[in-house]
Amino acid sequence: MGGTVHIIGAGIAGLSAAVELAGSGTPVVLHEGAGHAGGRCRSFHDDALGGLIDNGNHLLLSGNRAAVAYLERIGARTSMHEADAVFPFLDVRDGERWDIRLSPGPFPRWAFSAATRAPGTSAMDYLRGLGLAFAGQKLTVAEALGLPKGSPGREMFWDPLVFAVLNAEADEVAATLLWAVLRETVGQGARACRPLIARRGLGPSLIEPALAYLAVRGARVRFNARLRAIDLASDRACAIRFVDGDLVLGESDSIIVALPHGLIGEFLPGIPTPEGARAIVNAHFRVPASAGVLRLLGLVGGTAQWIFARDGIASVTVSAADRLAEEDSESIAAKVWDDVRRALALGAMPLPAHRIVKEKRATFAQTPANLARRAKTRTPWRNLFLAGDWTDTGLPATLEGAIRSGVGAARAVLQTRAP
Repeated sequence: MGGTVHIIGAGIAGLSAAVELAGSGTPVVLHEGAGHAGGRCRSFHDDALGGLIDNGNHLLLSGNRAAVAYLERIGARTSMHEADAVFPFLDVRDGERWDIRLSPGPFPRWAFSAATRAPGTSAMDYLRGLGLAFAGQKLTVAEALGLPKGSPGREMFWDPLVFAVLNAEADEVAATLLWAVLRETVGQGARACRPLIARRGLGPSLIEPALAYLAVRGARVRFNARLRAIDLASDRACAIRFVDGDLVLGESDSIIVALPHGLIGEFLPGIPTPEGARAIVNAHFRVPASAGVLRLLGLVGGTAQWIFARDGIASVTVSAADRLAEEDSESIAAKVWDDVRRALALGAMPLPAHRIVKEKRATFAQTPANLARRAKTRTPWRNLFLAGDWTDTGLPATLEGAIRSGVGAARAVLQTRAP
């Protein structure tokens, strides 16, 4: 009933699978092609900025139950600052500021008060979100909401939310994916929408404690283990072939493949995968310490969309950034900095030390057509399982979805071993 579970890919999906298995006493070997774990969640020290930055910004909420459970399991819950369910915004075109202040309970009282919603919007702009619950598999967010592009409701609330959650325009993405998130967060009120912001970085909160957890429990982690092929028989995987050597699987061994969707076809032909990808651009700037205190700010009307400030560094996320990602880094920095200096009241401060990080395949294209192309955890091979934010979690390609996919794959493995 034993055997080793080999996990291919040490991103957040692979790590969460490894943590779940190691916690149950299952032998685990984690194979990662790069020289570090975490994928898009890693943090690294940037010499130009003189500080730690995240490869990609991610926002967790208190209602992300899988992520919270993961943090608690690896002993990193206190590494996250839990803020109030208040989301400040700025329109960079005219300088107007406002807060979205969620109500304590499920009933959205905040939507009925001009003091707690975006300027120029009405309660009906928010209540249209209920249409997402009945949208089915074929409608986009824009179709389900019925709000024209450029309207106050779209521009001040729904578009920033869709960019953050689905990394695309509302006219493109599946309505059912946004509803899955709203149902567990905004639909539960403020208690499920408290932002969880890493005090030092995503690496120190999500990655390094997980690696320490695995080490204590005897799990092996192999870096620079580049995959060449997986040998498949009629009903099981027989061997894993790496650049540095081959691994023959025992009868009781299992594999969890936790690779990006764009690589699956190379190693597992016949597995359905979503078509297309969407880019995210992250820009990091050294700012005065007073402006770089721990906080979150949403922007509309400019290039930047969300600012995460921490330890004198302002980190900016631009989602749905396919076109922006094609520009050179200095052009991007200039555009984004113009928004940042206005948002943080930095006057005419010239462009400071900065770093631009482009992720051209950050998420799969989360369209209605791609919903049917998300693979299940189990595969035609009885000892091979899948994990990743692109698999059929019912959620968008988020940290919460990635963690759930890893936990789901680990539990599927354990079910096959149960007496």
